[in-house]
Amino acid sequence: MKVYYPGRKWPREYEEVLNELKNVIDPVTGESILDSGILAGLEVSGRTLKVWLKFESLAEYNILGGAAMAYSKIAGDIIERLALTKFDNVYVYDLRGNPVGVFESRGKKHE
Repeated sequence: MKVYYPGRKWPREYEEVLNELKNVIDPVTGESILDSGILAGLEVSGRTLKVWLKFESLAEYNILGGAAMAYSKIAGDIIERLALTKFDNVYVYDLRGNPVGVFESRGKKHE
């Protein structure tokens, strides 16, 4: 995983993903997940994308109410924008590595 922070020099394949992630909006702040600080890190490996978000899905304050819906929407938006068009497999994780969103193209194996 490469830790995300603004201004970092990224390889071309990461830049393409980050350009898409600029359009994923955090419903809580109304900013992109890049600007709101939700994106923790990412890994691009062939046709597989892994994204880590800065929250803990098992923490009580995140599984109740609006926060859970916001994180669910963010994970869904990431998968919608990047699955099949750019990647066969898209995995979205919380900070503990728990999967909060998974898309695996049929016939493809986890890398």
